[in-house]
Amino acid sequence: MSKIRKTKNPHIGSSFDSFLKEEGIYEDVQTTAIKRVLASQLERAMKAHKLTKMEMAKRMKTSRVQLDRLLDPDNDSVTLATLRRAAAVVGREVRLELV
Repeated sequence: MSKIRKTKNPHIGSSFDSFLKEEGIYEDVQTTAIKRVLASQLERAMKAHKLTKMEMAKRMKTSRVQLDRLLDPDNDSVTLATLRRAAAVVGREVRLELV
């Protein structure tokens, strides 16, 4: 009988975060994930309040195009002020923290 030699995988035991950091994409992935969660939360809140995009944009005192950018999960160029206005319209607030 011959022994089967296994090669050791360098990623076994490491976290997904450490893999993303090794690849140099951790920050981009985190930014996209956060934006997708926020867009999803806003859409659910709009549905709960029975708000159309036109009505939401009107209450935010912004354009429908700006709201579409805010709700686009892949567009991460949103200002904190816009996000706060959107949250206020649906009775929510934005909380940020550095960890």
